[in-house]
Order: sequence, then C-alpha cells, then structure tokens
Amino acid sequence: MKPDSIFDTTPEYFMREALKQAAKAFDEGEVPVGAVLVCNNKIISRAYNQVELLNDPTGHAEILAITAACSHLGIKYLQDCTLYVTLEPCLMCAGALYWSQLGTLVYGASDPKRGYTQKAVNALHPKTKITSGVLKEKCEEILKSFFSTLRN
Repeated sequence: MKPDSIFDTTPEYFMREALKQAAKAFDEGEVPVGAVLVCNNKIISRAYNQVELLNDPTGHAEILAITAACSHLGIKYLQDCTLYVTLEPCLMCAGALYWSQLGTLVYGASDPKRGYTQKAVNALHPKTKITSGVLKEKCEEILKSFFSTLRN
C-alpha cells in the first residue's frame, strides 16, 4: 500500500495503521495488538494477534508481521525496516525481532507486566533503534476497553 501523500509517512500514520489491525483482533476476541512492518515508507506486512484463532501461543502480531514481511521480500534480515506495533513486544517477540535484525522498532503502549523491557532490556539487536509512546493513549485505550469488556 502506497501512502497518499508525504504526510502519510509519519510514525503516527503507520501507528494508526497498526491500530486498525488491533481493532481487527479486538473484533475477533483476540488481545488487541496490531502491527505493520514498513520498508522504504511502504507497508510490507500487516498483522494482528491470532493466538486464539490459530490455537498457537506464538501467534502474536509481531511474529506474524515478521514472517509475512520476510516471505514478501524474500529475505531473513530486516535491517532496513521499521516495525510499528501498538504494544511493547514481549520477550518472545523481542527475540524474533533480534534474530530478524530489525532496523527500527516503534511501539505505542508500554507493557509493565510482560514487555521485554521488564524481562530483558537488551533483548533487541544492538543496532535496532527504538521509539516508544507513539499514539500511546489510543494504544492503551483499545487494550483497556478489551479487558474491561472481558471482565463484564
């Protein structure tokens, strides 16, 4: 998918696209985490949590986005790519991002219980650039709404 204008290559634009994926997860009863993987300002893959659908604990948005992007590009290393994800990756996903040698990680909400920064702050590849807090409130809002709905 090609951006509509130069303004559509901002981190906020891509995070909004990840939030659209999170909304799909929400609608399917999955923990609402969405991701888009971007190379050269183009979205190469889109994914959302599918743990329940796939009956697979590795069905996280990040893992699915990495797999789709590597398949699409025909490569195994993503040094020139950026992953936008609505929630801080868990340790498993951070490991996958490490092995893919992701160039840049951008996430919205922090995960104080299961996020990689709580378990192993150096889990990502040493060359990976990290930005957190992009559209943080919107990313937190969809998660709070999901878990509130589960409790009721």
